[in-house]
Amino acid sequence: MDGTDRPGTAGIHRLAGAVRQAWLRHPGWSLAAKGAAAATLAWFAGTLAPAPFSKYPYYAPLGAVVAAGGTVVRSVRDSVQSVAAVLAGAVLARAVDLLPLPDVVKLGAVVGLALLCAGRRVFGDHGPWVAMSAVFVLIVGDGNPAEYIAAYAGLLLLGASIGIGINLLFPPLPLTPSERALERLRDGLVEQLEALAGWLEHEGPLEPDAWERRRRRLFPVIESARAAVARSREAARANRRLPRNQERVAAQLGRAAALQTAAEEVDETVRLLVHWEPSGRDDPALGRRLRPAFAAALRHLAAALRSDPPDGARLHRSVDELREVVRDARRSSQQDHFVAGALIVTLSRAADALDH
Repeated sequence: MDGTDRPGTAGIHRLAGAVRQAWLRHPGWSLAAKGAAAATLAWFAGTLAPAPFSKYPYYAPLGAVVAAGGTVVRSVRDSVQSVAAVLAGAVLARAVDLLPLPDVVKLGAVVGLALLCAGRRVFGDHGPWVAMSAVFVLIVGDGNPAEYIAAYAGLLLLGASIGIGINLLFPPLPLTPSERALERLRDGLVEQLEALAGWLEHEGPLEPDAWERRRRRLFPVIESARAAVARSREAARANRRLPRNQERVAAQLGRAAALQTAAEEVDETVRLLVHWEPSGRDDPALGRRLRPAFAAALRHLAAALRSDPPDGARLHRSVDELREVVRDARRSSQQDHFVAGALIVTLSRAADALDH
């Protein structure tokens, strides 16, 4: 019986592992599940609340969705900002409503003043809630404004509390998406370095327009990796899952810092070569004599980035050899090779970043 059970058990384990990996790769799934659960619980809580709150139960899910849509720290911040925006809009609407003005003039004044307030940094991304709250209070809550304001803000806060609670129980820690973003950055850097080395070895001077386009294509990849790591760093704060993932988080942050520095140095290398080693230039920075040595150093940088963890030891040796080549070239020619020296410094910084 044991022999027949094992294949089925192994299949179940593989399926569970595949499902877990898919869940980790797509953090939007857990976000959707938490948002749906928070909104449902908030609705029921709103219907069970005492009057006048139970008259407006649909406002509670709004607060739940706001709070359940991000990290633990962000959910608290978003909840505070959204409730503050609602209260600001409500106060503004009540103040304008007390003025002896025609209704259409009141509406215009409320919207205009609310939009002016919406840009305040204190409301963060929830500035538009000032205008929405002001219009709702002015029009919908006209019969009993105090009751409506209390229900609106109170239910929003109730729903936000439920969303925060769910986030505390099931906090997001999107390490897998961050790792994938870093892998895309690494692959993009390696591809650019290999292409640049091949160009120096076989093509000679660079074509400025083509390489400027290559350089700019990497910018969105760099920004995507930076944003993904920033989300992971924020998610780690006040996160009960952090102790079990402390080493992984630390390793990811270290890798991100190394790749960020490497990306800056690769960009600087391409920028210098595009400016000083273009086709058609009479006095290129490297020339036929130095191009092969620099191409070899670029390939060593690509190899260091491909290794896991990144290893700059071989790159350091390659840079040292490159220094000797440049010194020999300087002694036997009239050129100062300042640009070659700047490129060596750039490669050294990349090697130092990979060592930490």
